Amino acid sequence: MFVAYKGVAHPWLADVMGHMTTRHYVAMFDDASYHFLNEVFGWSSDGVAASGMGWADVKHVIEYQAEVATGDIVEVRAGLRKIGGKSITVFYEMFNIGKGEVAATLESSCVYFDTNARKAVSLTDEMRQRAESHLIAA
Repeated sequence: MFVAYKGVAHPWLADVMGHMTTRHYVAMFDDASYHFLNEVFGWSSDGVAASGMGWADVKHVIEYQAEVATGDIVEVRAGLRKIGGKSITVFYEMFNIGKGEVAATLESSCVYFDTNARKAVSLTDEMRQRAESHLIAA
């Protein structure tokens, strides 16, 4: 796994109870996903207009394991759990650096997506080869 995102739980990310609200966990995981796709496939949003190819999340399983309070510093680590015919499954771990604990995990299923046809398409052989070096144990 590699560090795909670093952030701070600023006060404006907190709910009325003083800890980071769900919507901002998802935002941090989402930001990490762009770094992950770039690291693994060299993909960036710049190429979508030219190639018409992107990614679509189809399933998220989030487990909240420890509170992230205002001011906490977190990093999100990412690794590839599975390579399918048209999809990948990515595991993200949000680690609270100051508290030394895992705050949350996300397992995300994501399909390679033709943005013009609006449907999933097969991963290329080159993509599969690049992805294999990022596989982690389940």
